[in-house]
Amino acid sequence: MSIHLDRVHKAFGPREVLCGLSLDVAEGEIAAIVGPSGCGKSVLLKHIVGLLAPDSGAVVVAGRSVPELDRESLAELRRRIGYVFQFAALFDSMTVAANVGMGLRRLPGWDGRRIARRAEECLELVDLAGMGDRYPAQLSGGQRKRAGLARAIAASPEYLLYDEPTTGLDPVTTSVIDKLVVRMRDELGVTGLVVTHDMTSAFRVADRITFLHEGRARFSGAPDELRVAPDAVLKGFVEGDPGLYYGTEG
Repeated sequence: MSIHLDRVHKAFGPREVLCGLSLDVAEGEIAAIVGPSGCGKSVLLKHIVGLLAPDSGAVVVAGRSVPELDRESLAELRRRIGYVFQFAALFDSMTVAANVGMGLRRLPGWDGRRIARRAEECLELVDLAGMGDRYPAQLSGGQRKRAGLARAIAASPEYLLYDEPTTGLDPVTTSVIDKLVVRMRDELGVTGLVVTHDMTSAFRVADRITFLHEGRARFSGAPDELRVAPDAVLKGFVEGDPGLYYGTEG
């Protein structure tokens, strides 16, 4: 498995957010992690990139135990991972092209001309060709999301982690972003992990969907398996039915 979590526990003070979470993401697939706000989806991503360490359990990426890596090894692993932030996290004072290429400046062999070419290539991949000289304030919300994706793929990562990539977008723009997520897998061969509460989006992009509930993976399977799963809590979340989700129906 490209990404493997085994019985991961993580607490912040008295509140345990991850309560024995196990998860596997295979090479070349798109996995979606769904669940309500505050269920630990973003905390999960931070464990994968080593921003958080588990209280117990294993976090393995590309065969390496993330919590055991020294600073240099962790930096090397992070260069293999692209991170798409929830609100794009672009720097307003920099052009779009400068935002896209900013992570390349720290890499050996990348001069200004090479960075500029790569930034334009990445912008073309997300259908923003010719917009590199604009500033983030001149872009729509969907365009900013796409620019954030272009930045995430600039260093040719093997993995892409998406933190709520469609939050705040209208249905048409959400569909555009979903198609780009799939394109990254199909054209670049990138393994994707998408954290979302948008079930429509999850069904569109994912090869496998994992439902987080009370800090654990309550369900994990293909989209077609999820649609027919008998679990009332899962069904309540998917259908937006609080009676089923909270067990108060009837």
